[in-house]
Amino acid sequence: MNRTRYFEVMREDGIMPKRSTKYSAGYDLFLPTDFAKPQPVLPGETIFFKLGIRAAMQPDEVLLIVVRSSVGIKKGLVLSNGTGVIDSDYYGNPSNGGEICMSLRNVGHEVQYLEPGMKIAQGIFVKYLTTDDDDVSSERVGGIGSTSK
Repeated sequence: MNRTRYFEVMREDGIMPKRSTKYSAGYDLFLPTDFAKPQPVLPGETIFFKLGIRAAMQPDEVLLIVVRSSVGIKKGLVLSNGTGVIDSDYYGNPSNGGEICMSLRNVGHEVQYLEPGMKIAQGIFVKYLTTDDDDVSSERVGGIGSTSK
């Protein structure tokens, strides 16, 4: 079978993303099962964590990571970078294997708790377009923030 896009679990504690309903656009992303039990996130605090998964996709696709509404609206937790962008060349990255990471910030006024295995975000695969005069020949070297080097 020739696969075009898929997730892989990288560690024993990673949980395979899955869609919750037939017409869900996003794949639910879960906190790893070995995540600190429970992990408090104080108001104004930012927490960084790895999900134990990676995603493979076509060269003209991107995986967008967005916080689930139940996490953003009910808990006041937002992605520190607004929207996560996982480029196709991030898969198999030599510096980190392409493991998907997240950083959440508590913008609310109460301590929030993250539980192992909870649904935390959604990953949405999207095709993108480039301009007619696009001329990029550089290759990815590294992980977060590496394309600006």
